[in-house]
Amino acid sequence: MLTITKDKILPTTIVGSYPRPHWYTESLHGRPFKGALSDAIFREQYMDAVACILNDQARAGLDILTDGDARFDNDVGGRSWFFYPLERIGGIAGHRDRAPGWSKRMDLRPGQILWEVQEGYQAPVATHKLSRGPIEYAAVWQTAQRLTDRPVKFGAISAQTLPSMLWNEAYEDDRDMILDLADIINAELKEVAAAGCKIIQIEEPLHHFLSLQPDTTDEQLAFMTDAFNREMEGIEAEIWVHTCWGNPTQQAMFWERPSYKKAIPHLLNLNADVITFECASTSGKDLPLFKDFQTDKKIAIGVVSHTNTTVEPTDVVADLIRKALTYIPPERLVITTDCGFGREGLSRRIAFYKCVALVEGTNIVRKELGVPEAEVRASDARLAFAKQGELQ
Repeated sequence: MLTITKDKILPTTIVGSYPRPHWYTESLHGRPFKGALSDAIFREQYMDAVACILNDQARAGLDILTDGDARFDNDVGGRSWFFYPLERIGGIAGHRDRAPGWSKRMDLRPGQILWEVQEGYQAPVATHKLSRGPIEYAAVWQTAQRLTDRPVKFGAISAQTLPSMLWNEAYEDDRDMILDLADIINAELKEVAAAGCKIIQIEEPLHHFLSLQPDTTDEQLAFMTDAFNREMEGIEAEIWVHTCWGNPTQQAMFWERPSYKKAIPHLLNLNADVITFECASTSGKDLPLFKDFQTDKKIAIGVVSHTNTTVEPTDVVADLIRKALTYIPPERLVITTDCGFGREGLSRRIAFYKCVALVEGTNIVRKELGVPEAEVRASDARLAFAKQGELQ
């Protein structure tokens, strides 16, 4: 059941990751999260960094915050998005020079930036039946939530996406490995919800990518739907599904973004409350598709890009929201970013002002919709120091 977004018109948030403060130089390096917090230097840097990241988002006026994925190591191309759980799951060892998912669907060559990203990933091998280890997602979320009064959304990679970075030598069928991963992640996310988290975001189930491959069958997509629903079974929280077209080192994996057309019916069948779509990079070219689907799910649209270092003008953000409202009613529309802001590609200053543009563009449309002035002011992104004039 919807719990956070049901009473808010055009609630605002970001997908997840946020640039690190320059002084945050520590990393987990495979350690259990709670154990690493006993390291005085890591604890101080981590807690201070999360506080800064939350404060940036709150100053920008976002309604729902994230911890910026600060648990992820400062590594190549967002590697820890995959490897935070992979380093903490039993039955995994070693590494190979290439990643199975990328090897199958991308033609990469030396001299390309994504070749270098893949070279840095060094995908491990499933050598035995997979088992749950010290992932400790609940502790990660609690650490952030106790630093702010605003709701903190917890996001993590979908179990069905992990095998793209995991060579299988333990299972006769990759599907059995996916289902074991779904059970492991399900147990973790149940603890996150039990700890009090109201919004859990599952990132990149494979429907939209698989739908681009001409040999993908409806039966394969149905299996992925079943695997996702197994991953979500019994989790008492508002469930979001994030989809985009890639984000390694803030690079576009498709120069011209594909269409979600074939994937939308399958995504809307997922047991989730909110489905997110990358829209800023395409100026919302897929938004007209939503007129053909009846759903009670909320739709979250990206209105600022993670692969463009230019901060979007507020009127551009507002125009994209107005376009979305042609096809999606305001009570079912959520405003977000195309993807996370990462740790390599964007500076923290640019990420902050993209958040400001997101909120101020949303507030323009809120006022047009007749949202009470007090509520608009409550989420207004104008900064306190700006109201005080220039520094003397």
